[in-house]
Amino acid sequence: MSVPTITLNNGVPIPQLGFGVFQIPPEETEAATLAALEVGYRHIDTAEMYGNEKGVGAALAKSGLDRRDVFITSKLNNGFHAYDDALKAADQTLADLGLEQIDLFLIHWPLPGVGDYVETWRALEKFHGDGKARAIGVSNFQRAHLERLFAETDVVPAVNQIEVHPYLTQNALRAFNTEHDIATEAWSPIAQGDVLDDPVLVKIAQEKNRSTAQVTLRWHIQRGDIVFPKSVTRARVEENFALFDFELSAEDVAAIDGLNKDRRRGPDPDEFNYIPES
Repeated sequence: MSVPTITLNNGVPIPQLGFGVFQIPPEETEAATLAALEVGYRHIDTAEMYGNEKGVGAALAKSGLDRRDVFITSKLNNGFHAYDDALKAADQTLADLGLEQIDLFLIHWPLPGVGDYVETWRALEKFHGDGKARAIGVSNFQRAHLERLFAETDVVPAVNQIEVHPYLTQNALRAFNTEHDIATEAWSPIAQGDVLDDPVLVKIAQEKNRSTAQVTLRWHIQRGDIVFPKSVTRARVEENFALFDFELSAEDVAAIDGLNKDRRRGPDPDEFNYIPES
């Protein structure tokens, strides 16, 4: 099965389906990532905060795949938002991944009560301008955060990675992203399993002879979201990849859209100011 790509606002193509390594222990990340690459994933999403970038890099090196065929994303840790700190942390990501250039590097959280995310973004602009990242973007940014970047900086983020799932459809923020040619990536796409027993999804899954996870991920794909489900179980990794030989009807999509409860599984970006202990 061929995974479709989305062209970012600077012309860089990104696979719409990827493999996420959030909460995979560092000692398990290499094997899990290698298994995902064997299944056919060509987009890996990691972060400094996850502590497992080295495992992703080791898997990529062992895979035998051409570097140009695998899209790698990582994110700046929350304790490095000052300009010089951000540049050093970004360089450390490259070192840990064993890369000279990363495909996409994101600010992980805006941290509005901690520092100046505009200064942080200017550091990412420098990192990108030096050719160390093919594209740069943000994660968990709300409309007001983005509008400030537009007003005070030069590069429009290529991506905004936000929490999106059937119980938090984020229609307004997704539309704002689209209006400004920013791709939406959906983290927690199945709400950490919270949606999998929903009667609407169960009914559609039974009709399609698919799992509720597949139906939910397919809903994301048809909406245009970029998704990267995580699993360390080979069968589930394969199942999550099998999204391109069936389609949801317009009625199915509308029914899933109607499940929105504006219910977050993660923190509110307007209030979240967590910096991990060093």
